[in-house]
Amino acid sequence: MVTRRASLSLVIDRDHYERVALALGSARTSVWIATANVKQLMIEAPIGTRDRARGRYVPILDTLQSLCDRGVSVRLLHATPPSRPFRAELAARARRLTAPVFQMRACPRVHLKMIAIDGAVLYLGSANFTGAGLGAKGDGRRNFEMGVLTDDEWMLDEAQKRFDFIWRGGECGGCRMRRECPRPLDLPAATKPSG
Repeated sequence: MVTRRASLSLVIDRDHYERVALALGSARTSVWIATANVKQLMIEAPIGTRDRARGRYVPILDTLQSLCDRGVSVRLLHATPPSRPFRAELAARARRLTAPVFQMRACPRVHLKMIAIDGAVLYLGSANFTGAGLGAKGDGRRNFEMGVLTDDEWMLDEAQKRFDFIWRGGECGGCRMRRECPRPLDLPAATKPSG
């Protein structure tokens, strides 16, 4: 274990929406998201749009699709199946949200919550990729969440190395849940069971 000093800022409750969820739209090269749960996450429509003028909220998949349209690589690593509304929204965008630019992988053991933007900003904390965790829900409906934001290069490197190891199936060989896993990440894409 390495111990070192790093510059961090604390992210509490509503800050998750303002400093993490909205920051996704500024990505230029990559967004890596790890979460136990994926649910429909609504954010304010972009400034300057009719939807914004009408006070409407749009699915976070609008932001992710916009990123992918600009060539930004988006990886979403999750544990449980996404919520029905998220899956429906994803299916509606299936032609535009495709690999290798947009990829989702599931591992039932994933419980870490991490967002890395451009390998330059890192969020680590308690919030899942859900409306209650990161969304613009009102104070009486939002989860109580806490995490940290940093631009510390060592923390970014270590967190992304861990994410990538899981993403590539590095933990699959010795996993005791392999038999229950619908698609072990270490199998080549052609031999993964459908599900």
